[in-house]
Amino acid sequence: MHQLTLAEIARGLADKKFSSEELTKVLLARIAQLDPQLNSFISLTEDLALQQAKAADARRANGESGALLGAPIAHKDLFCTQGIRTSCGSKMLDNFKAPYDATVVAKLAAAGAVTLGKTNMDEFAMGSANESSYYGAVKNPWNLEHVPGGSSGGSAAAVAARLLPAATGTDTGGSIRQPAALTNLTGLKPTYGRVSRWGMIAYASSLDQGGPLARTAEDCAILLQGMAGFDPQDSTSIDEPVPDYSAGLNGSLQGLRIGVPKEYFSAGLDPRIADLIMASVEELKKLGAVIKEISLPNMQHAIPAYYVIAPAEASSNLSRFDGVRFGYRCEDPKNLEDLYKRSRGEGFGPEVQRRIMVGAYALSAGYYDAYYLKAQKIRRLIKNDFMAAFNEVDIILGPTTPNPAWKLGAKNSDPVAAYLEDVYTITANLAGLPGLSMPAGFVDGLPVGVQLLAPYFQEGRLLNVAHQYQLNTDWHTRTPTGF
Repeated sequence: MHQLTLAEIARGLADKKFSSEELTKVLLARIAQLDPQLNSFISLTEDLALQQAKAADARRANGESGALLGAPIAHKDLFCTQGIRTSCGSKMLDNFKAPYDATVVAKLAAAGAVTLGKTNMDEFAMGSANESSYYGAVKNPWNLEHVPGGSSGGSAAAVAARLLPAATGTDTGGSIRQPAALTNLTGLKPTYGRVSRWGMIAYASSLDQGGPLARTAEDCAILLQGMAGFDPQDSTSIDEPVPDYSAGLNGSLQGLRIGVPKEYFSAGLDPRIADLIMASVEELKKLGAVIKEISLPNMQHAIPAYYVIAPAEASSNLSRFDGVRFGYRCEDPKNLEDLYKRSRGEGFGPEVQRRIMVGAYALSAGYYDAYYLKAQKIRRLIKNDFMAAFNEVDIILGPTTPNPAWKLGAKNSDPVAAYLEDVYTITANLAGLPGLSMPAGFVDGLPVGVQLLAPYFQEGRLLNVAHQYQLNTDWHTRTPTGF
């Protein structure tokens, strides 16, 4: 049962081959047996899962149907879940039980999805390796000595190890697509505003976006269908109709114009990954796509711009965690200043502290114009590059990451080296565009992803291309040994 995709589970439940309760028990037992190797979960919600599974079975018995009705999933542990710990991977929120459900959680629960638990993540979503979590590093099921990517590494590792068919993640600079690439999954960052951020604990508000992680594009389409839609509670949510993503999967790729940016194939890219990316291009050409070389001239400025804007927003967003209202509070503070200093100093880990300090500096008087304002101007230039490119092509294709998954701890002493792993993904967040990573092969036994980018609200186009590619390749069907 654990090998079934979301789509296969939906068909199995509809045909009464098994019940949601049976499936949930199998997966909970599998998590208990295998997750100690991976550390992919922070909290398991067995009682809630069995209760939701029984309710889903009852709804099906009464004639209801739906692709997510009775389907087991997990949520990245920054989506608020009522009455359940929502920690954000941090000591700061280790004792926080959310008093309400995030919109994404509520929408998926209403669709009948069964929540098995909350997955591990980089602390406050800050990281590319899932090593900054207060609850310890997550291991990559393809090689337990390597990172799974971050910050949605817990969701990615759990799905890749077949502990469950799909999970939610969030993507601020590549945190869905990068772990998807490093664990052989399909991961989708929707257009900014497509999925509600209400109840999603913020890292950088103008960049964060929730999305699905699954083994196939077909499964991502199913999960995104349940997550997407306008939310009046979120001021950044966009009131745009949500198409039937599953219905659009089978469109022909004949004549589809795919742009390959020359800037992607620079010295920083592992040449073996470059070969796999070009092999995926050849596969899409066989399906009728037309390939064109394009240019994104301002891509070189993306990392410095991102690592000014994101920490600036983080320093503002995380100011609420002060030891006063909720979350961690230091022991026996001498006065209010001591309360603030020690609660934040003890509650936040080193990576979060580093980014808060960088952000506060960039926003400070005398440096705002030199750093933050300049970064926002570069952000606009990057968006303009994409708009010009999409006048010529329908999709942009390239690598998701410059390297395969690195060893645990290998980049801990050099944070900038880890930041450079986001070089291909952060531009989509700066521009607010949808992006998808799909499996494209292996280097030294570790998975490699190919990234697709599309114009605003063209998630369906990304899913269509990925689905057609997956019908003609088998990379996405490979399973890590031992799982």
